Amino acid sequence: MSVEATTERVLRLLELLQRRPSWTATELAAELGVTDRSVRRDVERLRAIGYPVLATSGVGGGYQLGAGTRLPPLLFNDEEAIATAVSLRLAAGGTVAGAGEAALRALAKLDQVMPPRLRAEVRAVQLATDLLLGPGIEIDAELLMTLARACRDAVRVRFRYAARGGAEAERTVEPVRLVATQRRWYLMAWDTDRADWRTFRLDRMRELVATTWRFRPREHPDPAAYVQHSVAEAPYRHLARVRVHAPAGRIRELVPPQVGRVEEDGEGCCVLVVGGVDLDWIAVHVARLGFPAEVLEPPELRAAMGRLATRLAAMAGGDRSAPGSATVASDDRSAPGPATVADGD
Repeated sequence: MSVEATTERVLRLLELLQRRPSWTATELAAELGVTDRSVRRDVERLRAIGYPVLATSGVGGGYQLGAGTRLPPLLFNDEEAIATAVSLRLAAGGTVAGAGEAALRALAKLDQVMPPRLRAEVRAVQLATDLLLGPGIEIDAELLMTLARACRDAVRVRFRYAARGGAEAERTVEPVRLVATQRRWYLMAWDTDRADWRTFRLDRMRELVATTWRFRPREHPDPAAYVQHSVAEAPYRHLARVRVHAPAGRIRELVPPQVGRVEEDGEGCCVLVVGGVDLDWIAVHVARLGFPAEVLEPPELRAAMGRLATRLAAMAGGDRSAPGSATVASDDRSAPGPATVADGD
């Protein structure tokens, strides 16, 4: 058999091992159209170039691709190659310090070896896509990895933390999960000093140290829902509930999760839960959704809606004498919204 045919078969074997956790020698031989002995030789060829192929004997034994001490070359099919290239392009504009440069280097390597037809498809997606990213805050990659390992290994971490008011203190926590929004990274953790769950912004941490103290994982709330509540509802003076006559999916497209929570409320309706420091601000942004809505709570929001209606009516009629008629636009620009002041713990 030619070297080219052998190489092609070995690559096919690698693709099979990547497809599912375990194969028997007989199954692999049937897929490749060779003998069990040829399979064993091809497995040794993969091991020789760095792929940790594990073998188990006995009933139920077989071959599986394990984790090694270094990253060997990866084998992608067409769909995987396109998805990886597009994801690397998006990561190049991300919020993890240093990740953008690393993503560009990886993308350059992938582009170099990608077949022309796939390269053309990836570039078509890139040329047709603009990234409109908000003013996200970069996070140190080492801090992110330290927290990720601590979550995985269930070990306590200690760090200096600047709270919303600016005061800084040392915190010791049992980390559970990292949650990323469009603009920031958060950690949900059990605060050992306060004996309660807390949300921490990663950009406010410094001098982070992973301790050797292991902890037994506790029952905990859903991390994504907990962080959403912490950043979109808990910090604000006012919390509003508004029934919107539009599908929940449509409103979720308009309201980011760090700004408000959208609940299903029967066919064609949903309830928007949003916090804010100013009821007039909430009234403006609910009106901007462009759908009929009913204020459920607080009652004071109805009064704010009435003031907004009066102002808009005065503007439409050119009546500059109506109280506050010239202030709606400036209210919208100057009043801080949830995405601006949501600070976590």
